[in-house]
Amino acid sequence: MGAKTPDNKSARKHGSGASKKVGEVMHEFKHGTLRSGRSKKRVTNPKQAIAIGISEARSEGAMVPSEPVSSVRRRSA
Repeated sequence: MGAKTPDNKSARKHGSGASKKVGEVMHEFKHGTLRSGRSKKRVTNPKQAIAIGISEARSEGAMVPSEPVSSVRRRSA
């Protein structure tokens, strides 16, 4: 039919590299081996696991949109 545009709701937000990284992190999460931060506590929340995967993908240079300004502002304040 036609190429997907950013206005289209079904357009992908993340690249395939980001999807693979999140998949790897979720695999670790499901097996109970995913650790977080300097404290190395075990991650028990699946939303936190996804956030870790997206963050790692972003640091590796994968195509991931930047964080919304409101959440960045809230965290730094």
